[in-house]
Amino acid sequence: MVKETDQIPEKIEPLPPHWKRDTVVFLSSQAVSLFGSSLVQYAIMWYITLTTNSGIMLTLSTLFGFMPQLIISIFAGVWADRYDRKRLIILSDLGIATSTFILAMIFLSGYRGIEALFIVSFIRSIGAGIQTPAVSAMLPQIVPKEKLMKVNGINSSVQSIMMLLSPALSALLLTYSDLPAIFFIDVATALSAVVLLLILKVPTHKQALSEEKQNYLSDLKNGISYAIGNSFIASLILAQLILSFLVAPVAMLTPLLVARSYGEEYWRLTLNEVSFFGGTILGGFLIAIWQGFHNKVRTFSVSLTVLGLLTLFMGLTNQFFLYISSMVFVGLVIPYFNTPIVTLLQENVPEDKLGRVFSLISASSMMMPLGMLLYGPLAEVVSIESILAVTGMLMIIQSLFIYRNKRLLNYHEQDFQ
Repeated sequence: MVKETDQIPEKIEPLPPHWKRDTVVFLSSQAVSLFGSSLVQYAIMWYITLTTNSGIMLTLSTLFGFMPQLIISIFAGVWADRYDRKRLIILSDLGIATSTFILAMIFLSGYRGIEALFIVSFIRSIGAGIQTPAVSAMLPQIVPKEKLMKVNGINSSVQSIMMLLSPALSALLLTYSDLPAIFFIDVATALSAVVLLLILKVPTHKQALSEEKQNYLSDLKNGISYAIGNSFIASLILAQLILSFLVAPVAMLTPLLVARSYGEEYWRLTLNEVSFFGGTILGGFLIAIWQGFHNKVRTFSVSLTVLGLLTLFMGLTNQFFLYISSMVFVGLVIPYFNTPIVTLLQENVPEDKLGRVFSLISASSMMMPLGMLLYGPLAEVVSIESILAVTGMLMIIQSLFIYRNKRLLNYHEQDFQ
């Protein structure tokens, strides 16, 4: 058996020219697009939270906003492997911008039904489902393999900065303006992202250039068979499924927790989001400097333990300052969970299978909105704090199982071909 420390170092190839410039352009386009999308996301979430104060309505909003993305991403992974990934990203951005523009015009006409928000969230979610696998699979076409961990860490921080700015601006606009103003900003940012992508010169990957393409269902079946047949990827998807279910209350119910337990002021809701994304900014920059343990699986398993402890504490405290402080550290450890996983796949999975693998990893997150089918109604009869305490303990238990999972820990012994 070959030990990880005994592996022969790979030959270092010269870095491609202009990769830094291309990376900046690509990540900038995604940051701009994310900023507009998150403005709309927070505006819709807070509008529904403060208008209805209902966990059930928040659950419906989550389902309309996430389920289509997770379902379509399974099939979109085939498209990301078969067609030009840049073109897919551009088309999905344009589709999202169009639906948001129509929603803005509907609201300006005087109609304010929440069902309109649900319908447009559904359409936007489909666009995001097409875009997400293409974005993850496209980055290794631009960034050299040995730079992926650092770039993913920096990208995490850049995205967190956008997510940090967006809730504050969203609250400001909701206070002094109205929802349509946020919708129009999203349209402008989506179009700006498209312009940046049009500037970017990225060679089309080999599979997309090939004229010999299998039947669509065969491609989908082969991708699923590849992922399930690789013990590491299969174990990783299972771990993601469980965590997505357990982390749903932290991701989806904390605004409602703040409104119920600490106050409905916009500044409290804003601080709840700012504290989280402020932590992820710091975490992203930290992982670009110190990339964790040599074994990337150990890095994300330790971060899961810490995440469980913090979630448990958030459920036990009744002090807003302590709650917000915990949220900062939750954000801090998130990059140490997500970045190693993404980097491992980008480094090892063959280029012609990346889209389908990332689509399955994305689809594993469907347990988050499915979890809300339980947590949303449950939040009407028990405190959200008690839900956080229980899920935090379950995260700790899950991390203990990962520590003992040799299929995950010995990923260096896997055959990814």
